[in-house]
Amino acid sequence: MLVGAGNADDAGVYRLTNDLAMVLTADFFTPIVDDPYWFGAIAAANSLSDVYAMGGRPLVSLNIAALPSGADFVEINKKIMQGGIDKMTEAGVTIIGGHTVKDKEPKFGYVVLGSIHPGRIYDNTKARPGDELILTKQIGTGVISTAMKRGTCSAETVEEFTRSMAALNRRAGEIMVEIGVSTATDITGFGLIGHLNEVLTASNLAARLYAGQVPFFKEAIPLAGSGMVPGGSRANEKNYAPVVEYASGVTDIYKALMNDAQTSGGLLMFMPAEKKDLIVTALRKENILAAHIGTVLDAAPAGPKRIIVER
Repeated sequence: MLVGAGNADDAGVYRLTNDLAMVLTADFFTPIVDDPYWFGAIAAANSLSDVYAMGGRPLVSLNIAALPSGADFVEINKKIMQGGIDKMTEAGVTIIGGHTVKDKEPKFGYVVLGSIHPGRIYDNTKARPGDELILTKQIGTGVISTAMKRGTCSAETVEEFTRSMAALNRRAGEIMVEIGVSTATDITGFGLIGHLNEVLTASNLAARLYAGQVPFFKEAIPLAGSGMVPGGSRANEKNYAPVVEYASGVTDIYKALMNDAQTSGGLLMFMPAEKKDLIVTALRKENILAAHIGTVLDAAPAGPKRIIVER
């Protein structure tokens, strides 16, 4: 075993030979959108993301499903499955089986197995002082999902955040492997602050974030201000408060969004400063968001505060 659960990494890695290891992950969740097809596609993209974040190449997957039974749900379940099939096909990944149980509330996702070189694993211990931080998707899916369930979100924003979550991190992952970074992680349930903290803790470093440079979905800002913040995001903000020092100009809305629990979020790349422009240019050439949101500091502070958030 090369990477296990000790440092909260995105996926596990097991060596097979000196030149080959397998990277393995699993993820599934309840519906994040109303449309069953897009629910399946988002669940697949989310499951694949952990392999891309580690620097691996996903190869095969196993379906994990808990779905309602009965004639009323046959077509819905087919659409969920088809969304996952289409997204896995787009990723070049073969679904080789899986397991389904009956449940009143749908739950859907995948086990994903990929390949990776044992010497080129982007685990959480590999951030370096001076690394620049690049984020590849907008933040705010938790807030928007909450607003959508309450019928207070525009159709345009629902469309935007649905397509963002369904978008594969495949090409972004390929670019960071081609150019080379120190490490990476993807932003999911623990939010931007939480996943950044996992890497900094494992690497024993600190970081400075610029809240004004973090890309948020436009409508997520007023929605968060109106109280559309899910319980998971509020729990993140409370849990990670001991490790974060917010500047006086950082509002409660920005604090909530930087801790917002994401689904199928983007990659957070840690890279040497001299490679930042190369990667940003390459990502934008592929129409992938590339936001420079912060810098890794030389060392972790003596106290608990390892993330400094400026306006």
